[in-house]
Amino acid sequence: MPKVLEHVDARYDIEEMQLGKVYKWRPESVLIECECGQSTTLTVSETTCEECGKEHMALLQEALAEQRSSRQCLGEEELHPWRYAEESEDEDDDPILWV
Repeated sequence: MPKVLEHVDARYDIEEMQLGKVYKWRPESVLIECECGQSTTLTVSETTCEECGKEHMALLQEALAEQRSSRQCLGEEELHPWRYAEESEDEDDDPILWV
């Protein structure tokens, strides 16, 4: 029987670059241990075990629903971190790149 090892909320990863910041969207995910013994990260777009190919959509939906019911929605600052970024020390604004 597969089991949930970890749940990671959706977020932006912010990477400082020479000419600005890069915001990379990371969707909500669940790390599971499959029946085959492989640890696999599942998202709404990737629902199968990388090792054996077993489908885990039902487990993913259950884990996400359980987690969502126990927490509040993301706040404005988590959804739009570039709006709350500290001002650059340079006179020119740093460009923003979404990936």
